[in-house]
Amino acid sequence: MGKVVFERNAPAASVISHSLEGSMQKPFWIDDVAGARTFSALKSDVTADLAIVGGGYLGLWTAVLAKQRNPDARVVLLEARELGWAASGRNGGFCEASLTHGEENGLSRWPTEYDQLERLGLQNLDEIEETVKSLKLDVDFERTGSLDLAIEEHEIAWLKETTTDADTIFLDEAAIRAEVNSPTYLAAIWNKRINAIIHPAKLVHELARIATELGVEIFEHSPVREVATSGGPTDAAIVHSKHGRVHAAKVALATNAFPSLLKRTRLHTVPVYDYVLMTEPLSPEQLASIGWSNRQGLADMANQFHYYRLSADNRILFGGYDAIYHYGRKVRDEYENRPESFEKLASHFFTTFPQLEGLKFSHRWAGAIDASTQFSAFFGLARKGRVAYSAGFTGLGVGATRFAAQVMLDKLDGLTTERTELEMVKKMPLPFPPEPIASMGVQATRWSLNQADHNQGRRNVILKTLDALGLGFDS
Repeated sequence: MGKVVFERNAPAASVISHSLEGSMQKPFWIDDVAGARTFSALKSDVTADLAIVGGGYLGLWTAVLAKQRNPDARVVLLEARELGWAASGRNGGFCEASLTHGEENGLSRWPTEYDQLERLGLQNLDEIEETVKSLKLDVDFERTGSLDLAIEEHEIAWLKETTTDADTIFLDEAAIRAEVNSPTYLAAIWNKRINAIIHPAKLVHELARIATELGVEIFEHSPVREVATSGGPTDAAIVHSKHGRVHAAKVALATNAFPSLLKRTRLHTVPVYDYVLMTEPLSPEQLASIGWSNRQGLADMANQFHYYRLSADNRILFGGYDAIYHYGRKVRDEYENRPESFEKLASHFFTTFPQLEGLKFSHRWAGAIDASTQFSAFFGLARKGRVAYSAGFTGLGVGATRFAAQVMLDKLDGLTTERTELEMVKKMPLPFPPEPIASMGVQATRWSLNQADHNQGRRNVILKTLDALGLGFDS
C-alpha cells in the first residue's frame, strides 16, 4: 500500500500543536450568532393544523413553506434544545443543488430519472437564492460554485471522465494552482452553478424570523417523547412534549440523526460524527498567498475526503476525512471532542496550505450526520397519512432539506406532484442492520475505504459487494 499525500508531506508535530492551542470546543457558526432570538418552552396544551418536530433546516423550511401555502393554518414547531444546535448549526455551509449526493450516486440508483432529479435540484437551489434575495435573508449567501480536487495521480483520470461545458470546466495542474494555490492539487473540475456557500447558523435564525413573521409558533426546550394517533385519518395526532401537548391534524417529523419517533424508520439512519476546524481570519497577505479569489467550496476526490471553504470574514473552515460511528446509534455530547481527529485535520490542513504555517484555529467541533444506505434523503407517510417524515441526508442537507419539506407537505396534503411521483421519493432505502452487525459493518467499510485511498482507489471485495447490494456508508 502506498502513502497518501498527507502522509508523504506531513507537517512537524509542533506546527499542529501550535495551531490548536487555545482553540474553543464550540461550533464557530453558533458562537457567531450568540444573542440571537430564543423561544420559550411549550408549557400547556395547544391545537394546530400542523405540528413540526425538529428545529433545524428541515423543520424550519417546512414551517415557512406551510404558511406560504396556507397563511391561515396554525403551525407549531417544537425543538428539543435550541434551534439549529445540531447539524443545522454545525455543517460546512455548502448549499448544494444535488438531491442525490452527487451525479455518480444518482445515476447508479435512479438512472431513468436522474436528469429530472438534477433539474429539480438546480431549481431548488435557484429558489433558495431567490428566497434569500426576496426576503432579504442575512445569511452570507454566495453562489460560488465548487471545485472537485484531484490530489493523487489516479484521481486525475476520474475527473477527466466528467462531461464539461460552460458551467463545468476542467482545470489542469497549472490552472487549479492559479485558482487556489496548494502544492497538493493536480487537477480539478470547477462546477460553477451547483453550489453556494452560506452561514449555517444565520440561515437557521433567518428562517425562524421569517417563520414567526408568518405566524408560526416556535417552542424551544420542548423534547417530544411520542406522537400518538388513534381512530380514523381525520382524528388529531397528539404530540407529547415534556410539559405540554400539541393536538394536530398533521405532523411533520424533522429529527435528522436522532432516533425516529416511528418504529418503522429507526434502523434507516445511523449517526456518523464529522469533525471540523475553523481558522482565525486570514490576513490580506495570507489570503494572497493562496489566491482563492473566486471563493469556491472545495472538496477532494478521496473516499475519506476533506471539504473546505472561506467564511465572510476570510476564515477557512476545514472538515471531513474522519467519519466516526459509535456503537448503539447513540448521539452524545461527549462524542464531539475527539483530539485525534482534530490533530489529523490540522496536519492535513498544513499539508494543503504549508504557506499558512503559524495560523491558528479558533474553533473546533463535531456533529452527527444522519447517514442512510442510499446516501440521500428518504421520505414517507405514516399513521394513515397524518404523519410525514424525511431523513437520511448524509451530509448534503443544507439545500436538500427545502426540497424534502416540499415533499412532506405535498404528501400531507394528499397531492400528486412531480416530486411525489419520483422513484427516489416513493421507494425506501434498505435499513442498516441492528447491532452488533451495524457496528461491525461500518468499521469494516471504513477500513476498506481507507485501504482504497492507499491503493489508487481500487475497491476491495467488501466495497464491491456493498456497491452491488446498493448499500453504503459515508459522511
